[in-house]
Amino acid sequence: MNMGIVKIICLLLWSSSLALGQQNSNVFDVTTFGARGNGTTLDSKAIQSAVNACSEKGGTVFFPPGKYLTGSIVLASNVDLYIPRGAVILGSTELKDYQECVPQLKSYNDAFLRHSLFYAEGKENISIRGEGTIDGQGSAFKVTTTKKPDRYRNRPYVIRFVQCKNVRIENVTLQNSAMWMQQYLACEDLFIRGIKVFNHANKNNDMIDIDGCKNVVMSDCIGDSDDDAITLKSTSPHITENVVITNCIVSSHCNAIKTGTESTGGFRNISISNIIVKPSAADLVITGQRNGISGITLATVDGGILEGITISNIRIDGPQVPIFLRLGNRARKHIESAPTPNVGVFRNVKITDVLATNVGSIGCSISGIPNNYVEDISLSNIKILFAAGRRLDSESGTNADATKEMPENEDHYPEGTGWGMLPAYGFYIRHVKGISLNNIELKYQGKDVRPALVADDVEEMNVSEFRAQVDSSALSLILLKNVNDVVVQSSKALSPVQTFVAVHGKSSAIALIANDTRNAKQVFHSEVPHGVKTEANLR
Repeated sequence: MNMGIVKIICLLLWSSSLALGQQNSNVFDVTTFGARGNGTTLDSKAIQSAVNACSEKGGTVFFPPGKYLTGSIVLASNVDLYIPRGAVILGSTELKDYQECVPQLKSYNDAFLRHSLFYAEGKENISIRGEGTIDGQGSAFKVTTTKKPDRYRNRPYVIRFVQCKNVRIENVTLQNSAMWMQQYLACEDLFIRGIKVFNHANKNNDMIDIDGCKNVVMSDCIGDSDDDAITLKSTSPHITENVVITNCIVSSHCNAIKTGTESTGGFRNISISNIIVKPSAADLVITGQRNGISGITLATVDGGILEGITISNIRIDGPQVPIFLRLGNRARKHIESAPTPNVGVFRNVKITDVLATNVGSIGCSISGIPNNYVEDISLSNIKILFAAGRRLDSESGTNADATKEMPENEDHYPEGTGWGMLPAYGFYIRHVKGISLNNIELKYQGKDVRPALVADDVEEMNVSEFRAQVDSSALSLILLKNVNDVVVQSSKALSPVQTFVAVHGKSSAIALIANDTRNAKQVFHSEVPHGVKTEANLR
C-alpha cells in the first residue's frame, strides 16, 4: 500500500479517536519537523521540536508509520502523543542520547535512576496513545556491577512522569526497557487502559510502577515481565491512594501483584479485581523464578501505612507463593537526610474469590512482627492446589519443616520465599490481630506432613468452612500456638489426621463449634486443659 495512503488512513483513525475526549484538533506531524522514521537516523531533535510546537497551542504529536530512533523526549502540558499501528518508537542504545533528569520531588530513586525515553515533570493533560509500539531496546545497556547504587545507574526507563496531572496511557505496546518500563511518581488522575507490556530485556524489568500516585484507574492491560508486574510503590512521602486496577492478564518471574518494596508514604484505598496471573512466555529468567515468586504480595517494611485494600476475583497459575502479607521493619530511609522510619501500619485488607493452582509448596504467610500486629484481615472464598515437589530445595513438607523455628527477619527484603518452607503448607499466620478465614479449601499433590493452618501469636481469629487435605502422619489439621479468642467452626479435614486442632503455648478462649471431625482420631490435643471449648462437633 502507498505510504501516503497509509498516512491518510492513520490520520482518519486518529481524528475519530477525538470523540473519546482527547486533545483538540491541532496536529503536529513529526515528519514535517524533520523526523526520518527510517530506524537509523536519530530523530530526537525533530520529535522534541514537534512536542515544543504542540505545547504552545495544545494538540497531538503524530507519528506516521515508520521506525523512529530517539533519545530522551521531554513532554509538556497539553501534549498528546499519538502512535498508530505501524509506527515504532525505538529507544537509542547510546546513553549520550538521554538527558539526565533528577526530579525536584526527592525519592529513593534519585541517586541512580536519571534517564528516561519519555519524561515529564509537573505537567498536565499529557497522553501517549495509539496501537503502535515503543521499544526501549534495553538489552543494549549492560549491568556491570552488583554494587548499589551503581547496578541501577545508566539504564533508562521508557516512561517516567513525576507530579503530573491528568495523564493517559492507552492501547500502546511497550517492550524491552533497560530498567522499569514505566514509573508514575506522585501523579494525580492517572488513567492507563489497554496497554500491552513485554519486559524481559534486562534486570529490574517491572511491568509498571505506580508510585505515590493519587486517583488511578488501570484496566484491560496485558503484561509479561521478568521483574514485578503490577507494582505499587511509595518511594517518597506521597501515599499511593485511591487506585482501581481491573481486568488485566499478567505474568512475572517475580511478583504478579505487589505493594511495598518501598513504603515510605504507604498505600490506602486500593481495589484490585478480575486479574489472571499466568506463567510467563519467556523461558530466560534474569531475576526470580520461571513460574514466578508470588501471585499476591502486600507488604509495608519502610514505615508508611497499608490500609483499605480489597482484592477479588483472582486466578493464579504457577508462582511459588499464592498469597504473602507482610508487615516488616527494614526501616530504609527514602533519602539520606530523612529520619529513620517507624514501624508501619498494616490493617483492613480483604482478599476474596481466589483460585490458585500449580503453585509451589512453600505455603502462604500473613505476618507482622512482635508487638506490631497485622490487623483486621479477611480471607474468603479461596481455593488452592499446591503442586508436588515445587519447593526451593528437595521434597515437599517434611517433619523438620513442620517443627522449624521461624526467625522474625523483620529487617529483610519482603519476599514470599524468604523463609523457605513454612511450618504450614497452607497458611502460616503470626503476629496478627483480628483475622477471619471463611470458605477456604486447601489441597496438595505428593506428600506433605505439615498442618494446613498454623497460627502463632494471633488474637481474635475466626475460622469457618475451612476444608483441607492433610497427611495421615501430620500431627494436626490446625495448630494454634500462643493464641487468644479463636473460633473454629463448620470446618473439616478432607483426609484422615491424628488431631483436628492442636493447641500449644499460652493460649486461651478457643472454641470448636459444629465441625466435622470424623476424619480426626481426636478433636483436639491441648497443653491448656481448660482453654478449649467444644460444641456440636460431628464425630
